[in-house]
Amino acid sequence: MDDNQNHDPERAGPGASADAGPPRLADEPAPTGDDRVDAAVAGLSRLAGLPADEHVAVLEETHGRLRDILGELDEGPS
Repeated sequence: MDDNQNHDPERAGPGASADAGPPRLADEPAPTGDDRVDAAVAGLSRLAGLPADEHVAVLEETHGRLRDILGELDEGPS
């Protein structure tokens, strides 16, 4: 095995390089085709302006909204 393969940042994966910084979210997520899902996911943009200890609340809120949407889809049309 070639020793250079162990130090190739492209092969090492996310966070391998100290100067790479944390992974970044896309500026705008791709549309899903469901406005309710798009609105829920758009709420994640608030994470950038919040301290890390407040991220859990935003993630839980988004998860709850997505779970509700999935539940509505399971129920079928009314």
